[in-house]
Amino acid sequence: MSEQSGPVSPWAPFRRRAFFWLWLGVVVSSVGMWAQTVGAQWLFVDDPHAATIVTLVQTASTLPMMLLALPAGVLADAFDRRWLLFGVQTYFIAVAVLLAVLTAAGLMPPALLLTFTFAIGAGGALLSPTWQALITDLVPRNELAAATRLDMVSVNVARAAGPALAGFVIAHWGVPPVFAMNAVCFGFLALVLLAWRRPRVTHREREPFLPALVAGGRYVRHEPVVRRILLRLATFMLPACAVWALLPLVASRQLGLAADGYGLLFAALGIGAVIGALCLGWVKRYLSSNGVLGLAAISFALAFGSVVLVPNLWLALPLLVVCGFGWTATVSTIISELQLFLPGWVRARAIAIYLMVFLGAQAVASPIWGLVTQQRGLRTSVLAAAVLVAVSAIGGLVLKVPENQHLDRSPMAYWGPTTVALEPEPDAGPIMVSIEYEVSADEEEAFLQAMESMRRSRLRSGASRWDLYRVGESPDLFFEQFQVPTWQEHQRQHDGRLTAEDQAIEDATFAHVVGTPRAQHLLPPGTARNSLSPHPDDSAAQEPS
Repeated sequence: MSEQSGPVSPWAPFRRRAFFWLWLGVVVSSVGMWAQTVGAQWLFVDDPHAATIVTLVQTASTLPMMLLALPAGVLADAFDRRWLLFGVQTYFIAVAVLLAVLTAAGLMPPALLLTFTFAIGAGGALLSPTWQALITDLVPRNELAAATRLDMVSVNVARAAGPALAGFVIAHWGVPPVFAMNAVCFGFLALVLLAWRRPRVTHREREPFLPALVAGGRYVRHEPVVRRILLRLATFMLPACAVWALLPLVASRQLGLAADGYGLLFAALGIGAVIGALCLGWVKRYLSSNGVLGLAAISFALAFGSVVLVPNLWLALPLLVVCGFGWTATVSTIISELQLFLPGWVRARAIAIYLMVFLGAQAVASPIWGLVTQQRGLRTSVLAAAVLVAVSAIGGLVLKVPENQHLDRSPMAYWGPTTVALEPEPDAGPIMVSIEYEVSADEEEAFLQAMESMRRSRLRSGASRWDLYRVGESPDLFFEQFQVPTWQEHQRQHDGRLTAEDQAIEDATFAHVVGTPRAQHLLPPGTARNSLSPHPDDSAAQEPS
């Protein structure tokens, strides 16, 4: 696709027909999924154990994302995303039709309803990372930010429209038609995918499933900035998700509303979320990311705590609009900073882990808030959740999210090609890379401090083990050794996993070293003599230099 210079309109991606129709299809499909969640919750809202059942519906819809998001992210990179999405929609239709038929026949006990909800959530776990990855194929790079914001709008439009539509249908015809409507919504996206005349796509070599899965988890585990961002997300999500889990009870017990009134409450949350998505760019002109997160959490806490203190629908609606704004401002700011920080080679997998934390926190916390409500009452539960959200805002003064707008995360193959006298097969391993450093006594302390950053760099780019040794016979000599699972994995370190940050870490370390570090590749002993380098002695100096 051609790229044009100059400012990009927020609506520019809609000029791409494929993006517009697929975006619309995803909106319609998401409307059906949100309507299904509301129908499932309302089906048992009058049950004696409603506080537990309605919160378990939320858990059953979000738990699959926690369990399946990372494998789904790997699959989205391995298969044709168009047909993967089509297969998911076909699966959705079959599940939704069966759910509608059994509910209409009166054969839907709570356990079976939760099973069906979990099944639809499993499909959603595959849908989300696949669609996110597909966006980059639909618009040019200069329109990617606008397309991402439009996708955020689509999520919140669906969140507002789905519950409102479900409330209207339930009030007039009952719950089974909501499930049938869900099947129709899924069918719309399936038809769009079939009608899409997609240009032929040439796929680059994909990483094997299991190594790709492990590499993504290893990166997040050894990158403190990503862990800090995810922890900040979790501290907000664990109490804030009570707004979604307890809203049916707020509607029925606090405000005495029927299904259509509940739909209006849900729509107010969605409208606030859409306002947050559209206005956040303006807010960030005046506040840093941490300022936005603090403001969003405090406003959410005050509004949510007030919901159980007001006597009627019309006072609750504006409070829930504020809650929706605070929710979206927090989530969009965190995902934006995470995307800006992540290098391209691991972005999809790290985003999948983000989704696991995002929805996993809801899956874990929702039934807890249900139990608190069952034991202590609705008002106590909501006020406790609001207080904890406010505490998360105060904690954010210490747990600050880094500002990543100007960080260069493009890949840098500064190691150069690997030239060895013996080259193993791609899947041979493990491979041990050993690097010799000569360090003078006056530079030793600074060198050891710099090597701690080096350890994180090696581990997050693919190493499964890292050690630093000192030579007993020569006090000035140190050996860094890091192990990589396979030769192919080590080549990926050379070809695209390193960034300017990794190069800066190496430069800072080598500034304390005498001469040029010397690297050696320790290969499996059975490596055949199948590739002879004309200058084997040069290979040592080319590794990390």
